Amino acid sequence: MTDFLNLTGKTFVVAGVANRKSVAWLSAKTVEEQGAKVVYSVRSETRKASLAKLLGDRSVFICDVEEKGAAARLAQRITDAGHGPIHGLVHSIAFANYSEGFKRFEETKREDFLQATAISAFSLVELANAFKPHFALGASVVTIGISSLTVTPDNYGYMGPIKAALESATRFLAKSFNPDPGVRFNVVGSGPLKTSASAGIPGYLESYLYAGKLTFRKQNLATQEVANTVVYLLSDRSSGHNGATLVVDAGLGSNFFDAEIVRLTMRPERQPGQV
Repeated sequence: MTDFLNLTGKTFVVAGVANRKSVAWLSAKTVEEQGAKVVYSVRSETRKASLAKLLGDRSVFICDVEEKGAAARLAQRITDAGHGPIHGLVHSIAFANYSEGFKRFEETKREDFLQATAISAFSLVELANAFKPHFALGASVVTIGISSLTVTPDNYGYMGPIKAALESATRFLAKSFNPDPGVRFNVVGSGPLKTSASAGIPGYLESYLYAGKLTFRKQNLATQEVANTVVYLLSDRSSGHNGATLVVDAGLGSNFFDAEIVRLTMRPERQPGQV
């Protein structure tokens, strides 16, 4: 059988596995199924311990990207352990402090905004720079964004602008790394997912269910579908993509005037088929 994705024997770093439902884990698992080796980066010893059963004897390293110099230390430890060259990196790291519940955007605390930016956006820059000497020619870096940067969901708050910064940083990295050393950078713009990270967003369940109604297929996006796109972007088959965002939302962004949603909004008392 032809190795269509050409991932066999390659080595990838996946940063941000939280649990078996996370995009990072499903991406890594799918990459491994294609015959590649995955080296894992998690934020703490506590997280590593919680993943012990899931990750088994795989190579797992600690990297709290909020700490200055953590990315450089991670790259050094991974290469010192004999993992390399690195053919790709998955950046699936995000954090926002919602401990005080929903606030209006203008009430965002400076320290919360800067912390979330450092962890969720600038960490991509630091990791890319740290692994630059260790990337194989044509390596691919993929980060996880959101399907639309123009929508303004109340309960997502200041993470919208931060995801915009992440996407912009990805394009600038794509330009900065080319033509030498020729590393590609792309974003997977994911629609709403049912993950542990999303569970921490106030009022997320209602938004998630609403998003499912707006997809063409009337069914929410599966995390594996996002992971599949990540794996494609890691592969040589996506060589024409660089500095791009591939939206994965099952049609959500193109279905604002869905007949059912319009009816429920304007005349919720009427049943389907009634005039």
